[in-house]
Amino acid sequence: MPLSVSLPVQSLEVQESAGLESASYPGEEYSAGMATSRNRTKRKKKGLGAAGTFLALVFVALVGVGAVAWLVFVPFGPLTETFVQIAPGSSTTRIAQQLESAGIVRSQFAFDLVRWVKRGKLKAGEYRFDHPVPLTEIYVRIARGDVYTVAVTVPEGASIFDIATRLEQAGIGTRQDFLDEQARQTGLVADLDPQAKSLEGYLFPDTYRFPRKATPAQIAAAMVRRFRQMVEQLGLKENVHEVVTIASLVERETAVDAERPLVASVFENRLAKHMPLMTDPSVIYGRELEHQWRGTIYESDLKRDTPYNTYLHAGLPPGPIANPGIPALRAAMQPANSKFLYFVAAGADPQGHSHFSETLEEHAQAVAGYRHAMKKAGGR
Repeated sequence: MPLSVSLPVQSLEVQESAGLESASYPGEEYSAGMATSRNRTKRKKKGLGAAGTFLALVFVALVGVGAVAWLVFVPFGPLTETFVQIAPGSSTTRIAQQLESAGIVRSQFAFDLVRWVKRGKLKAGEYRFDHPVPLTEIYVRIARGDVYTVAVTVPEGASIFDIATRLEQAGIGTRQDFLDEQARQTGLVADLDPQAKSLEGYLFPDTYRFPRKATPAQIAAAMVRRFRQMVEQLGLKENVHEVVTIASLVERETAVDAERPLVASVFENRLAKHMPLMTDPSVIYGRELEHQWRGTIYESDLKRDTPYNTYLHAGLPPGPIANPGIPALRAAMQPANSKFLYFVAAGADPQGHSHFSETLEEHAQAVAGYRHAMKKAGGR
């Protein structure tokens, strides 16, 4: 019996002991739940704050990118012709300031930014703008050196007087400034023609593009440089003064390329016989030098004693009377093999063909035919 009573008691104690170990008070359980909830709220607020900050940064970045894109890519600029002169050695900041002040770009800082990204070298010169374009195009033009230039065409046979007039008409300096300067620049051809008194004959006919503010010295140098390039191709190395002088006479006497070697042969044949060349263009040039050319040659002009009057003086004139092109230079270097001593226009057309003669009698007949054609055409 005692044994059967004691066993249940021991079992009860164990259960009570176990129950005590696992039990908790209601107040303690509430406090723990509140702490957990607060922690969760804090973590949620921190998450929302970080997300908000991130979204704000993204928004600011997008606005910034949009602003830069607007400054750089949306066309801007003047609606009328505007020029900007960038001086050599100008800094990027200075160039950007000039462009903004002239209304070419919206912001100098945007131009600086593009320059920093592109890492290109900006070139000095005068630039012309006349319509809105993206800032990137402005940058490319200046980096490429797309400066504003004026085209000036020097035709074959043009004299220094003709060239000076064309330059003035193009808005590049004055006529007299060029005439004065080219006379001072004879050193440019001293090795070719030590006796040159001007650059006549050495200003090669071509179409040139000059900045509006190009100096007469720069223009003359460009034309002489072109002459040197062309005569080098032709192989002209000796007797340059004589060849260029004859070529200038040929250039002014005929506009027909096929006849240039024949005209050159007439001059060579007459020189060999010590006969006066008797060429009107040379007489006219002499009168131009005296500022006495009246636009038409008169008998008084033929009698006027100037160094260029080839009726009164045998041999070549003192120097070239015009600036010859390639065909005339080639004809002077390689004249035709002929016995002709005379030539005259075969008709009233000054751009037409000529009649060549070996004897004075033949020439007289050709001259009579020319005068008849002129009279019929209503000429002098």
